[in-house]
Amino acid sequence: MRVALTGTPGTGKTSVAALLEKEGFTIVSLHTLAQENNCICGTDKRRDSQLVDIEKLDTYIQKNFKTDEMVFFEGHIGHLLSSMEKVIILRCHPKKLKKRLLRKKWSAQKVMENIDAETLDVILCEVVENHPINNIFEIDTTNRTIKEVALSVSEIVNTNFEPTEPYTIGRIDWSEEIVKEKGR
Repeated sequence: MRVALTGTPGTGKTSVAALLEKEGFTIVSLHTLAQENNCICGTDKRRDSQLVDIEKLDTYIQKNFKTDEMVFFEGHIGHLLSSMEKVIILRCHPKKLKKRLLRKKWSAQKVMENIDAETLDVILCEVVENHPINNIFEIDTTNRTIKEVALSVSEIVNTNFEPTEPYTIGRIDWSEEIVKEKGR
């Protein structure tokens, strides 16, 4: 089974993936996979990031990763890949996300762009456009340790990806942050 571990940058994907790998799960970094397999199609100079050819990467994954083996594909583009059978979105409250991204020494513009994306549920909206709702799960990482988040991922796996109340999409809502920003 191909599982996307996705979310806005700073929500904990890489850290959770590292812990899941220590627990024996197979983890693939989508960024590394794209780089190693000629799936980079340019550079976004304004954002100082590489552009991934989603279609080419998706085709590569479909050809090279069987569905009878569970593989987690970590990266904020995972939900855009039609080859993903399940999608786990990590979420984080915008205020905490801002602190995490500032610790990474990101530019103010890049921080605000990602905070806005998280506040407006951009990744969730993209996921719902590309995947059946029963195949999508959300985990709030705001006040949880990486170990707790990894345990939630394991819980989703151990219940055979059955929809469960704590991970049902649409329960996480940061829209109050929009009102607060307008009031400033």
